[in-house]
Amino acid sequence: MTETIAAPSIAPPAHTAEAAYDPRLTNADLAPLRTQNWGSYNIFAFWMSDVHSVGGYVTAGSLFALGLASWQVLAALLIGITIVYYFCNLVAKPSQVTGVPYPVMCRSAFGVLGANIPAIIRGLIAVAWYGIQTFLASAALDVVLVKLFPGLAPYAVADDHGFLGLSLLGWGSYLTLWVVQACVFWRGMEAIRKFIDFCGPAVYVVMFLLCGYLIAKAGWGAIDLNLGEVKYTGWDALPVMLGAIALVVSYFSGPMLNFGDFSRYGKTFAAVRRGNLLGLPVNFLLFSLLVVITASLTVPVYGELITDPVATVARIDSTFAIVLGALTFTVATIGINIVANFISPAFDFSHVDPQRISWRAGGMIAAVGSVLITPWNLYNNPEVIHYTLEVLGAFIGPLFGVLIADYYLVRKQHVVVEDLFTMSKSGSYWYRNGYNPAAVLATAIGALVAVIPVLAKDIPGMYTAAQYSWFIGCGLGFAVYHVLATRTPLAVRGAPA
Repeated sequence: MTETIAAPSIAPPAHTAEAAYDPRLTNADLAPLRTQNWGSYNIFAFWMSDVHSVGGYVTAGSLFALGLASWQVLAALLIGITIVYYFCNLVAKPSQVTGVPYPVMCRSAFGVLGANIPAIIRGLIAVAWYGIQTFLASAALDVVLVKLFPGLAPYAVADDHGFLGLSLLGWGSYLTLWVVQACVFWRGMEAIRKFIDFCGPAVYVVMFLLCGYLIAKAGWGAIDLNLGEVKYTGWDALPVMLGAIALVVSYFSGPMLNFGDFSRYGKTFAAVRRGNLLGLPVNFLLFSLLVVITASLTVPVYGELITDPVATVARIDSTFAIVLGALTFTVATIGINIVANFISPAFDFSHVDPQRISWRAGGMIAAVGSVLITPWNLYNNPEVIHYTLEVLGAFIGPLFGVLIADYYLVRKQHVVVEDLFTMSKSGSYWYRNGYNPAAVLATAIGALVAVIPVLAKDIPGMYTAAQYSWFIGCGLGFAVYHVLATRTPLAVRGAPA
């Protein structure tokens, strides 16, 4: 007898190891949760950890340097983050209701075996960004070490003391943070929850202290919300604003896609939605304002615009302040790395072979891979990033579109939980040999069209279109899947009328 979940108010079924789930599709980490105990603050803290990092600081600051007036940037930020908020609510519901992670939820749309396609794509993207974020955090740690121990400075130069493009000090910092992150991850989701509950607020404390220090140096009158000359006015500003909106959505596209990995722990969908509201529109706007105020004050205080928070605190005439600031941003970057780029591949790689790859093993595969790709070389070579991360990133939009179309329009929010874990040909998600051709085809079409502008930016008009690759892929994936799954020979059988 199957259990159908039709509304978000119905709790997921309790699961035991003795349940009749196919071992090829389940393990203790992928099965529906017994208990869901995350409240709104935990979700809020998740988003704080996702935003409050060196990368988030630089991204927010860059928007204020696009040549727009400050009110136009704030409007673009508000629109972009509101889009992210609503999309996160859409992807949160199915996993919160069923208690299963993102790759398992994808079985509904892609088939019980076809779900490995989105799992592997998301996992590979996360591995690359995991390495890059660890490198950024290690660079902040280098600042602390050189400040405390000036004798280490020569070992921070890769050309003199280093190999594979990274200095000896850089290797030491990178591997140290690599181990720290692995230890936090290894202790499980409860330890991760406590860690991210601390990270986000800690950055706010340092940000307010840093801002207060610069205001004391320069005065309130030195605050300027325009980090550069206003170049665009009237209708000319509209394309730039749209590009800024797209940039905000693209920045969050990774964690937004697999947000189900976290919403599954929510007590209720209402709690998840409240956490999203606090963590996205409210938190992101406040953080962005703090960033632009802090960055603008670096001009009168230091004589130049500094958009890197670690570089800013490194200018302070206090060893304690430098160490506190740099360590805090290091910890914050570790936080975003764990939530955005460690947990996702842990579930994704475990999903490929649940009996041989546990959640912890999946995470360690990602961690080892993040070293092998030498992310410092990726980060220092925009060409490589362009042809790896951006190409893979073009797939995120279609994956999101297919999942949302399947759950809300095709399945009408009905999920047969037991059939997510069966290889039976009579199961709802067996489709054709475990794969749903409609989902695979919609993803391929959406990704192919979305990636063309990314790879052909030299062609007139393509550079602008490349900014909207996520929207192009998402829209096409959504529309093509809905048509194929409802009006063609590939139509999904057994979907609610």
